Amino acid sequence: MRRILTAVIIAGLPFTGYAQVSFVAKIKDKKNNEVLPGTIVHVAGTSIGCNADIDGVAVLTGVPAGKQAIVCKYVGFKERIDSMDFPLAVTDTITLVMESAADDELEEVSVSSTRSSRTIADMPTRVELIAGEELEEKANMKPGDIRMLLAESTGIQTQQTSATSANSSIRIQGLDGRYTQILKDGFPLYTGAASGLGLLQTPPLDLKQVEVIKGSASTLYGGGAIAGLVNLISKTPKEERELRFHINGTSAGGLDINAFYGKKFGKVGITVFAASNSSSLYDPAGIGLTAIPRYERYTVNPKLFFYLSKKTTIVAGVNVCVEDRIGGDVKYIRGEGDSLNSFYESNKTKRFSTQFSLVHEFSDKSQLTIKNSYSFFDRLITSPGYTFDGAQNSIYSEVNYAHHTENFEWVAGGNFLTDGFSEVEHTVISKRNYIQNTVGVFVQNTWKVNKSLFVESGLRYDYVNNYGASLLPRVSILYKAGYKFSSRLGGGFGYKAPTLFTEESEKVEYRNVLSLNPSINKVEHSYGANWDLNYRTSILKGKVSLSVNHLFYYTYLKDPLSLVAIAGNITQYVNFYQFQNLTDHVDAKGMESNIKLGYKDFKLFLGYTYTDAGVHTNSVIIANPLTCRNRINSVLVYEVEDKIKLGLEAYYFSPQKLSDGTKGRDYWLMGFMAERLWKHFSLYINFENFLDVRQTKFETIYTGTITRPVFRDIYAPLDGFVVNGGVKIRL
Repeated sequence: MRRILTAVIIAGLPFTGYAQVSFVAKIKDKKNNEVLPGTIVHVAGTSIGCNADIDGVAVLTGVPAGKQAIVCKYVGFKERIDSMDFPLAVTDTITLVMESAADDELEEVSVSSTRSSRTIADMPTRVELIAGEELEEKANMKPGDIRMLLAESTGIQTQQTSATSANSSIRIQGLDGRYTQILKDGFPLYTGAASGLGLLQTPPLDLKQVEVIKGSASTLYGGGAIAGLVNLISKTPKEERELRFHINGTSAGGLDINAFYGKKFGKVGITVFAASNSSSLYDPAGIGLTAIPRYERYTVNPKLFFYLSKKTTIVAGVNVCVEDRIGGDVKYIRGEGDSLNSFYESNKTKRFSTQFSLVHEFSDKSQLTIKNSYSFFDRLITSPGYTFDGAQNSIYSEVNYAHHTENFEWVAGGNFLTDGFSEVEHTVISKRNYIQNTVGVFVQNTWKVNKSLFVESGLRYDYVNNYGASLLPRVSILYKAGYKFSSRLGGGFGYKAPTLFTEESEKVEYRNVLSLNPSINKVEHSYGANWDLNYRTSILKGKVSLSVNHLFYYTYLKDPLSLVAIAGNITQYVNFYQFQNLTDHVDAKGMESNIKLGYKDFKLFLGYTYTDAGVHTNSVIIANPLTCRNRINSVLVYEVEDKIKLGLEAYYFSPQKLSDGTKGRDYWLMGFMAERLWKHFSLYINFENFLDVRQTKFETIYTGTITRPVFRDIYAPLDGFVVNGGVKIRL
């Protein structure tokens, strides 16, 4: 009996080995052919599974015979399922490739700010992208303007320049707002006088993405991009109709109604954006002054797209925006003013601009681009006993030619910008009219040395009438050590021609600010460098995705322009002001750290910014006012795709030095957002600053009387806790 049993067992051994077999596979990234260590590989419906080793190799043992589904999972990549019959005919190691999931497809997006056709992942110039779901979520918080889009990023700070009108500017890496260049589809529509209230008059609904370059970018688009560049990229029509409405209301009396339509009809396409944005006056502190002014704004932006052939496209658009904004004494604005309640600041603005571009492809390797825009901006500021009334006319034209091969890409061209300002004389100050013309030529090259090393270099020559020429070289290097690690090192020169329109002059409403004098005032020049390190991987056996970015930066600004008080007329109650170039320099150095963690439906974003910006004068270093030295960003998001979004955010701001020599206190801002999504619409609610942090809780924001207030620097929110919510409709 024992012999029979042994014979049966021995006879059955081959069948047992045949019924349960091994499976060996190497897992790679489809895009760059790099291995993916930690990939989860398992047999569907069984407990058989493992994680790929450091070489991306996964070994499964005991796989049952017959048809089995092999499942591969790696955070940030699409799940892969392969149906196989076991035992396999081939016993060699099988290679399985994984494709990036939607969350990582931003790495494949081409950006336009550098005029390069390369994707953001292969671009030596460091470009930060705000697009897709991130753009949608931030639009929930501020549907009426783009401040929130930018202010919550590391290294970027929104600076409010007026306590009553809420006008703001964007500071990058510790430098004043005039050193940040804001573009719309590559057009400089927010320069000079037109920069006033620009951030407050740009709703985000018609934007496809926002591109941010930190550090010197003057070589790309000319003067003004010393601290950085922000390019607002509009949506384009698609074959499928896009019709969106965004209606938002706030507890502070705000109402935003935004609409966008886009559709491609064969060889013609159209997009139309229209918006009505308004707010009642709001005084949460009860001090009798507006924290949010009363305003009404209307915007319309139609664009036509002509696809003349597969190689030629023409885009023509018009943008019109009118706004009436008034802040100040609450009683006066309500019509209850008297001799004690008479202070106000009124801003009436009109914006009109055109955009035209023609792109013709000579082949799949070369193309010609022609651009032109005209911009008109009229602004009337009135306050008790004072009027500022001026208009800007600006024309921008550009021609560039691009040629690219697999390893080289060349872009060369020229541009012409004329900026003319004319003022209606209302004060003792003579008209501050000017015409500033800038002619520039540029060339840039991107060289793919090998699959790991990319080099981008550029050179620009600009000539500004009355202020002379500037030569601006730039170079950036990208090194990619496989899928997980990359690093960028870059630097360049920059310049800024003197301008009347700065944060300092905005703060005093241009009252008693003297004209610029080309014989005294000179161009500000700069040089700067950035170095960043990027690392991404998965941890906890592939269950958690991790990406880390760390940036070091330095900018040196020579002959900085500053608004200086000089002896004035006592009867005016204020001094006269004159722009003067400081004898020394300003420098800004620091670092930014960003960490992103992903686990199932949760995402955690952590950021830290350190900024050390100082004004050097006569061997004395003074901290640049209104610069937050230490800042912490943290956002936790829970999202079930196409169903629900929940977001909790917290931001810390360290004490800031103020222009009067005192120091403001530190504070935390916290917010919570919830959105429920359906196929064609979604409902959301946002609790912004629910700790009700306000500068008016810390201290008074003005000295003197409410009839003639002298405002202190604004370094913290004035509006406090505000709830907003609304509906987004997609048809």
